[in-house]
Amino acid sequence: MNKKLRILVAKPGLDGHDRGAKVVARALRDAGFEVIYTGLHQTPEMIVTAAIQEDVDAIGLSILSGAHMTLFPNVLKLLKKQKATDILLFGGGIIPDEDKKVLYKSGIGKLFGPGTPTSEIVEYLKKYFKTE
Repeated sequence: MNKKLRILVAKPGLDGHDRGAKVVARALRDAGFEVIYTGLHQTPEMIVTAAIQEDVDAIGLSILSGAHMTLFPNVLKLLKKQKATDILLFGGGIIPDEDKKVLYKSGIGKLFGPGTPTSEIVEYLKKYFKTE
């Protein structure tokens, strides 16, 4: 694949802690991805609209607020509604294993916990999009 992958990194909901999202965005950029960071307090609608307008390959959500069982499914539902199911939805945050299982079954990509090396996220995306 010659095209540079475009990744949208977003902080949905009321959570105001964006250091992790910024670290991930920078690591992805350093790894050669094009990164769009939407900033804090994004709604699922804002995230999906930006993803479609920016023609991204993937959306990475950072959720530390505990609202992961609402926000991930809402973004996924909106992607389906917009016929944008080719956009990978992945993310990270404090997500219990039992919730991860439910989210994976719904079609969410890999979910990363706090302390995950950014290289693991980069490798996941490269393998998913077969850029290696």
